[in-house]
Amino acid sequence: MMSDIEIAQAAHMKPITEVAASLGLADEDVIPYGRYKAKINHRLIHKAAQQGKLILVTAISPTPAGEGKTTTSVGLADALCAMGKKTMLCLREPSLGPVFGSKGGAAGGGYAQVVPMEDINLHFTGDLHAIGTANNLLAAMIDNSIQQGNPLNIDPRRVTWKRCMDMNDRQLRFIVDGLGGKVNGTPREDGFDITVASEIMAIFCLATSISDLKDRLSRIVCAYTYDGKPVTAGDIGAAGAMTALLKDAIDPNLVQTLENNPAIIHGGPFANIAHGCNSVMATKLSLSLADYVVTEAGFGADLGAEKFLDIKCRKAGIAPSAVVLVATVRALKSHGGVAKADLNAPNLEAVKKGIANLGRHIDNMKNQFGLPVVVAVNAFPTDTAEEQQYVIDYCAGMGVPCALSEVFAKGGEGGKALAEQVLAVMEDRPIQFTYPLDAPLKDKIEAVAKKIYRAGSVNYSAAAA
Repeated sequence: MMSDIEIAQAAHMKPITEVAASLGLADEDVIPYGRYKAKINHRLIHKAAQQGKLILVTAISPTPAGEGKTTTSVGLADALCAMGKKTMLCLREPSLGPVFGSKGGAAGGGYAQVVPMEDINLHFTGDLHAIGTANNLLAAMIDNSIQQGNPLNIDPRRVTWKRCMDMNDRQLRFIVDGLGGKVNGTPREDGFDITVASEIMAIFCLATSISDLKDRLSRIVCAYTYDGKPVTAGDIGAAGAMTALLKDAIDPNLVQTLENNPAIIHGGPFANIAHGCNSVMATKLSLSLADYVVTEAGFGADLGAEKFLDIKCRKAGIAPSAVVLVATVRALKSHGGVAKADLNAPNLEAVKKGIANLGRHIDNMKNQFGLPVVVAVNAFPTDTAEEQQYVIDYCAGMGVPCALSEVFAKGGEGGKALAEQVLAVMEDRPIQFTYPLDAPLKDKIEAVAKKIYRAGSVNYSAAAA
């Protein structure tokens, strides 16, 4: 069998102008980046005449075995398109850090991929570079303000804003800079974050217009004065210039799947430090262009879907009509205590032990948030029929449908059973949020800890308090 990269390189892509035309986009709203990528005018979200249905793809708790959320998302979108449903795929942009790490790229796998795969995984249209540059402009302006007489009375020991780059370079997490004498700044402790973990990325993905983006950027607290008052990016005078650097990045990116179906890939905050989903702009644009939109939330459902629902959906005024919960037999064995090297061996007992993880995620989505759920078993050649059937029967016992997904090996054709189940359960229900938006911060933390993670109580270290 061909590798992911060989499959992607053998793909027959349509010119991106054709893909855009199939969505009914006017020429002036499409900005091509070469033959196979384009940006779409973000202002179209304010002219939206229709509103499609949203399908959220999430998963059980992640393991080294991999669950395949992106692969499932791509395959499900292709399957819906093959069934004649006007469908848009909506994903996050990959970060170079994980791409060059053990995690690898984020463009799907097998015959369920987005292309041009190398472009998407490497630099793409430069959005992450723009976000990193905007972040570092603010960092430079803070230090320059201190250097030029410190008119804002900033305490150099209480600069909270880090620099960033799109690489997980642990050597740069904590550094001392400003060395070399008075002309080269003020010596202080500093550090670098990875770009996708920056506050700019989180803000960028929640903004709904250029003016909204500028307002959000201006409110960033980046330092404190000697008497403990917060200093914002607006106080520094950086918000306008930061917004200017992001003026092109804010337009969502259009590409295609291996089956030439449209995909928007835009923004990508990490879920462990932010909300972990693609931009509100991209999702809203997709909902205005298609009848069905398949999107994904990072990490497991307890982290990714919780933030998608409690933060993104609430901020954007959207709600999924169905939630797809991805599991693999291999990952369930991992939760059942099997070492990574032994996951390919049949082991029904380990599946039975590990399936409690799937059960908790089903319960969270179905009962905590009150949403319709379908479980997708992402099939591997090493699965036994007995193991797969056990998972299907377990889901039936919990009152949720379950479908075998074979999109990795078969593309959209392998996702039709899943697509049919999703279409059958889709229903517009209000999200039962985990906490009221106006609740005190500690109450919100307690609600997430107890309701989603089933904690008994929450204790705070002195620093956290």
